[in-house]
Amino acid sequence: MKELVRPPRLAPGARVAVVAPSGPVAEERLQAGLDLLRGWDLDPFAAPHVLDVHGALPHLAGTDADRAADLQRAWCDPSVDAVICARGGYGAQRMVDLLDWEAMRAAGPKVFLGFSDSTTLHEAFAVRLGLVTLYGPVAAGLDFVKNTRAQEHLKATLFAPETVRTLTSTGTALAPGRARGVTLGGCLTLLATGYGTPHTRSGARGGLLLLEDVGERPYRVDRTLTHLLRTGWLDGVAGIALGSWAQCGPYAELRPVLADRLGGLGVPVVEELGFGHCDGALTVPFGVAAELDADTGTLTLATSALS
Repeated sequence: MKELVRPPRLAPGARVAVVAPSGPVAEERLQAGLDLLRGWDLDPFAAPHVLDVHGALPHLAGTDADRAADLQRAWCDPSVDAVICARGGYGAQRMVDLLDWEAMRAAGPKVFLGFSDSTTLHEAFAVRLGLVTLYGPVAAGLDFVKNTRAQEHLKATLFAPETVRTLTSTGTALAPGRARGVTLGGCLTLLATGYGTPHTRSGARGGLLLLEDVGERPYRVDRTLTHLLRTGWLDGVAGIALGSWAQCGPYAELRPVLADRLGGLGVPVVEELGFGHCDGALTVPFGVAAELDADTGTLTLATSALS
């Protein structure tokens, strides 16, 4: 697995587009997120269809075509320096195939930030554009607008990424050891359901895999990890860092599942690294070389997330 191209860091005055590729967005939360970005001396704007709700399918932020058009228009606009998702939810898988990846590649590298359902887009940006992306708090998310730790870590990643090159676990090692590789990952369910589809990698070989999820009971996490094991998607993975497992049942019940399914891979596995669907979620880059040390509970980037 190769390192990907790092987009430029942001500077005061950078223009930032907020898009909604997945679920519907609350206007009050969106406005709070835009205000926060303005407070960082950025120039944010909401894409035309951010507040849309699909008439027949209210779990979607408007039609697939409109959501794709918003993302592509923002990415291909030469005045835009970063594209940030408004929220997760569901819907990115429905619109990712509608994007013109040749046109987006021609637009050059810029910052893409999203999490949860945006895992589908992180994979596509890696496969089609060869670009480092950021997995972290989104513009209309509670963490983004209310949590100081999440805000400060994201702001540092965007403006001074060399200052946040190490993440430290609050848990213990599920499997000991040290490994180097290139970061990838996101939401477990989206990685599994993306397997075998266009714009998605065929496996995690050589990578440091960052995994988290939300709202999945322990047996469903077991089922999904077992699926990835049976397909060979986890063959050759260098190491695994686990984030949050919000609403996935008591962690005391989930932890044995994670240990059972991942411990046999013979690679270091670190838990509770502080990214995902948790309060104060940290921002992690995908596509950057790093070292995972399960004994010290650290993930250290070999270079900063952005250039």
